Amino acid sequence: MQPSALWEIATPSRGLRLPGVAMAGFRARGAADLGVVPFPAVTLAIDLGERPLTVADGRRPVRGSAVVGLGTEGLRGSGRDVRCLQVRLSPVVAHTVLEGFAAAGGPLVGWDEVWGREAVRLEERLRAEPSWERRFALVAGELAVRQAEGRRMDPEVAYVWGELARSHGTARVDALAAEVGWSRKRLWSRFRAQVGTAPKQAARLVRFDHAAHRLAAGRPPAAVAAEAGYADQSHLHREVADFARVTPSAVARAPWLSVDEVAWSAPGYLRG
Repeated sequence: MQPSALWEIATPSRGLRLPGVAMAGFRARGAADLGVVPFPAVTLAIDLGERPLTVADGRRPVRGSAVVGLGTEGLRGSGRDVRCLQVRLSPVVAHTVLEGFAAAGGPLVGWDEVWGREAVRLEERLRAEPSWERRFALVAGELAVRQAEGRRMDPEVAYVWGELARSHGTARVDALAAEVGWSRKRLWSRFRAQVGTAPKQAARLVRFDHAAHRLAAGRPPAAVAAEAGYADQSHLHREVADFARVTPSAVARAPWLSVDEVAWSAPGYLRG
């Protein structure tokens, strides 16, 4: 069954959009078990179903609401009669609203491990709301407060991330370090501490994400390799195998990618 048939998808009105944030509500009737292709955002998956959602990355499962780190590989979500509000956060926003999760949280943790009792209270309030739009408004309000009060990412790190996102991962990291006036060593250290991965790995992930969506749109692998800035088609194959553990043709058929045009259409949210 294709995700368009399996999943009911809700998105917020334009007035609820925040820079660096995208939200979507998902509901599936019956059993759901879906692998997720890695992507360049931090995800907050808020479980609102009657039966617990399980999110696993091959190392540890989390039952209930979870925070998923940037580019987590081997990720699967499963459950029955799933109802979930997902929030995708650019690393710039995630650093502020998730209280340093990138530096300390690892690839997958329970939401309550990051926000404590406030996560439990907010989940209860979301379950009581009668519509997706009101749930989105509640989450947007909480994120706005935390953005205003939280610790900001270094502007140099935020700039480098923004350029990687804008260029689809093709910007040269050494040149970006020179632009912000930092040594290579300082950029690597600060970027890893605040984003959760090294800048060149982040660039690889952003470029892979761009290529994966081009493949899902029906572009042939050779054309995608050229368009995404890979050395050749073999280079694309190696990168796809590293991130998704499948071939480019299998990525093109990845079920989760087929919902992206509906669920994650907010323009430029990764740069915020």
